[in-house]
Amino acid sequence: MTLRIGNASGFYGDRFDAMREMLTGGELDVLTGDYLAELTMLILGRDRLKDPGAGYARTFLRQLEECLGLAHERGVRIVANAGGLNPAGLADAVRELAGRLGIPVRVAHVEGDDLTAAHPGSLAAHAYLGGFGIAACLREGADIVVTGRVTDAALVTGPAAARFGWAPTDHDRLAGAVVAGHVLECGAQATGGNYAFFRDRDVRRPGFPLAEIHEDGTAVITKHPGTGGFVDIGTVTAQLLYETAGARYAGPDVTARLDTVRLTQDGPDRVRVDGVRGEAPPPTLKVGVNRLGGFRNEVVFVLTGLDIEAKAELVRAQLSDALAKSPPAETRWELVRTDRADAPTEETASALLRLVVRDPDQAAVGRALSGAAIELALASYPGFHVLAPPGKGAPYGVFDEVYVPQGAVAHVAVLHDGRRIPVAPPQDTRVLDDLPEPALPEPPAPGPRTRAPLGLVAGARSGDKGGNANVGVWVRTDEAWRWLAHELTVERFRELLPECADLPVRRHALPELRALNFVVEGILGAGVAAQHRFDPQAKALGEWLRSRHLDIPEALL
Repeated sequence: MTLRIGNASGFYGDRFDAMREMLTGGELDVLTGDYLAELTMLILGRDRLKDPGAGYARTFLRQLEECLGLAHERGVRIVANAGGLNPAGLADAVRELAGRLGIPVRVAHVEGDDLTAAHPGSLAAHAYLGGFGIAACLREGADIVVTGRVTDAALVTGPAAARFGWAPTDHDRLAGAVVAGHVLECGAQATGGNYAFFRDRDVRRPGFPLAEIHEDGTAVITKHPGTGGFVDIGTVTAQLLYETAGARYAGPDVTARLDTVRLTQDGPDRVRVDGVRGEAPPPTLKVGVNRLGGFRNEVVFVLTGLDIEAKAELVRAQLSDALAKSPPAETRWELVRTDRADAPTEETASALLRLVVRDPDQAAVGRALSGAAIELALASYPGFHVLAPPGKGAPYGVFDEVYVPQGAVAHVAVLHDGRRIPVAPPQDTRVLDDLPEPALPEPPAPGPRTRAPLGLVAGARSGDKGGNANVGVWVRTDEAWRWLAHELTVERFRELLPECADLPVRRHALPELRALNFVVEGILGAGVAAQHRFDPQAKALGEWLRSRHLDIPEALL
């Protein structure tokens, strides 16, 4: 028996037509949609401040308006975390929509993740639930299940547990589904989107992925025939490394051992995933706490031509004087030298000086800054102009993670007929500990080397987890792995990425994937919503690493 689970959304704002494409492109049993991220929860929290009936992903409703009939005709069940902060409200809205369209569907939802009341001062505090609430809804006949904050992989483990009758102690099977779910969760990132070696194939419009899951927890990652992009070991490896850390990938249902994952090309656009081992989940659940951190504003000065450093020094001194009476709580300057000598265009002759200010008081970063900056228009460096005038200051968010005992959360499946089924926490848990460093291959024999970008040999994918970033780096041959495993140490990583030089960096080796995963602690400050750095989600940190030059064996080039 095979369970075919497809994905139609990797984030709130993903391709609108994906739901229709997945329902019409081939056979499916379940269609999932992942709409939530740390930043999304903050956005939905602000929505709910304005309207208590809001707090869910309205895009999902608009997609259903076009596609609910298709799903019903084809017998495809839909599971989505689009409920956000208000899964009960979304379930009611879906029922209203189905009634208006005259389509008989049973809608259920999962709740219990909302712990906001226990965290005073937070905008939204939600525990990451597992998949057994979803499984309970599906076992009781639900056609559509909407949830709040569940783990992304729970959208797959829930349907798989329901179909195959898995128990909470079926750790290996659940771990296989977690790995498949992690590959699917970001949509087209598994089919050639955001892929380091994108020049290999046509990725102008990659299709969305699906997993063929078997009763033993093994899976094949693929996509509908005729859709764009491609699925190979590289695209699956890249997504496996995305937003993970060590070999133990912990979740509320199971801890999946990423160091046991085996990937095999099983034909065109088909990658088999097997060998995954699972362990009992941790005794605690992660809780994402979103709160408003204050207000921020920014202005970017354009510095053109000669004397760039002196021009930057002048405007910094002028603004510091203007704001001296009531300076913002935090002021940050950054000079980006995008200019070139003897440049053929004005734009390439210009550097950017970025000022970011933060303060609990909106007034301190609003009119005070905008007035001071604009008043310099005729009284500062030659060629003065800015990319855009500063506004009144916008609120920014802060993300924290805390942990609570699994049993402290009232995980409940709320069925279409109003019945409520409590979901018991796992009885078998295991405290996470570090695994010993895995055995690495012998380094390559000495030979001629050439100074070249790392990206000629290695792929990378990076992302955010709270204030930390991870950078997964992998290679495609055993010989390249022999070199990478010994060359790209933590010290070399810091040398190549100087922004990380003074930050804690942990390296995790995954020999089965020919991969290294680096976790950089604190590089994103208080999380994506705080917009701490130029690339606030560290999406391109891996591509920066690939662009850096080092001595590479000529045999690999």
